[in-house]
Amino acid sequence: MKDSVRPARPHHKLTADGRRMREVLTYSRRGSRFTPRQAEAWAAHQAEWVIPDAAVDEPGFDLRTWFGREAPLIVEIGSGVGEATAALAAARPDHDVLALEVWIPGVADSLWRVAEAGASNVRFCSVDAVWFLEHVLAPESVSELWTFFPDPWHKKKHHKRRLVTPANAALAASRLRPGGVWRLATDWADYADQMVVVLDAEPGLEGGVVERWAERPITRFERKGLAVDRQITDLAYRRVR
Repeated sequence: MKDSVRPARPHHKLTADGRRMREVLTYSRRGSRFTPRQAEAWAAHQAEWVIPDAAVDEPGFDLRTWFGREAPLIVEIGSGVGEATAALAAARPDHDVLALEVWIPGVADSLWRVAEAGASNVRFCSVDAVWFLEHVLAPESVSELWTFFPDPWHKKKHHKRRLVTPANAALAASRLRPGGVWRLATDWADYADQMVVVLDAEPGLEGGVVERWAERPITRFERKGLAVDRQITDLAYRRVR
């Protein structure tokens, strides 16, 4: 979407008297300190594979220029340290993969994993994923969405911060191409139940709980869930209209 002026990104919105606006977001900011390996990966690959946050604010921003080609687009919301990103992108060289992750050390970790896998078709950006879907991506422009082990915000008072809500489901459905798939996984049973309720109610999507997606590698987040006997739930919903 090539809007001349986009709304301010989260963390950039101000009140009328100039104070930073408090917002309900699906993530919290974490530390930014790099390990030596992360620093090395960042120095080697950041310029080529990381889209600066400010770039999306520029009039005429076009995601295709950052990939250097036109190809079907996959968007991953919350790529973590890139374990799934690297493996899945390497298996899809004919697709472009945009990984949206706000944790910068996680992006740095992902860079070396992507490089090691030979997946030169991945670009990273650290802006809010919901904002990016709404204000940057055009309707029916995404072939697949991936959301693996999003923050469960397990305390009831924090459920409003979960990514899978009716509004976000409608937004995601609108960005998927007809036939496009939103693949999700979680190790929190009550979040899986909420996902089913929300996504079943979205008229633009059709699907439900599925067998574990065999292509998805077991990530550290999944291993942590399995270590404490939490059940892993995979879901897949297809854009139907």
